[in-house]
Amino acid sequence: MSKKDTKTKNESKKKKLSTEKYEAEIYKLHTELVKLQYWVKESGHKVVVVFEGRDAAGKGGVIKRITERVSPRIFRVAALPSPSEREKTQMYGQRYMQHFPAAGEVVLFDRSWYNRAGVERVMKFCTKEEYRRFLDHTPVFEQFMVSSGIQLIKYWFDVSMEEQERRFRARMEDPRKIWKLSPMDVESFNRWYDYSRARDDMLKATSSKHAPWYVVRANSKKRARLNCISHLLGQIPYKELPREEVVLGKRDFKEKYDDRVEAVHSKFVPEKF
Repeated sequence: MSKKDTKTKNESKKKKLSTEKYEAEIYKLHTELVKLQYWVKESGHKVVVVFEGRDAAGKGGVIKRITERVSPRIFRVAALPSPSEREKTQMYGQRYMQHFPAAGEVVLFDRSWYNRAGVERVMKFCTKEEYRRFLDHTPVFEQFMVSSGIQLIKYWFDVSMEEQERRFRARMEDPRKIWKLSPMDVESFNRWYDYSRARDDMLKATSSKHAPWYVVRANSKKRARLNCISHLLGQIPYKELPREEVVLGKRDFKEKYDDRVEAVHSKFVPEKF
């Protein structure tokens, strides 16, 4: 049995993570993310986190869990659509740079400039020369980012062929998820090995000492969320800062009156539930 087969078999034997255990762990991580938020704001630290990986690998779910308990003013998500005609004429990567963080911000890129190394290569949306230039220039570009004071953290979400198909079919059957299944997703399903080769070349060419790639095993969404957020917290040198105790105080009843909204307005949303 190959190492790959053994690893896959061992993963399948893992005990399913209970909802109770997951909720307890995500609560702890959310608490740490709030501490990180205070520290980032106070210290002026700048962070860019890149989320790449297979379609349906759970990148969006992790981003959602990172941001759901923190301020969108500090944790910003950049999920850019396809480039406009004007943006297509710009220097490649220019449209991403305008979303880079200022002091005291964390920017989460849901897909990034690495589109060129994945979908653009596979679907031939760029030329071979543009692709080769991207692989050559990206480590230098990222060195510039780091030298300018931005901490860059890059994650690749890896999911098995079987699990990806299961998730795609679940999207097809659920009217709440069908919007997630794009024509590009269908193409990625049909071109699995083309995307695998693109991934291999990308990781080899752009994983550097100043900006390494970290692979997240994502066959289990819950485990992937916990592992990725825990790792992210471990990459940033934050510490818990002292905060003033919040005192709620007392209401002032000197101007008390009948302040029910019914007294001044009659249009209400029907209470069907």
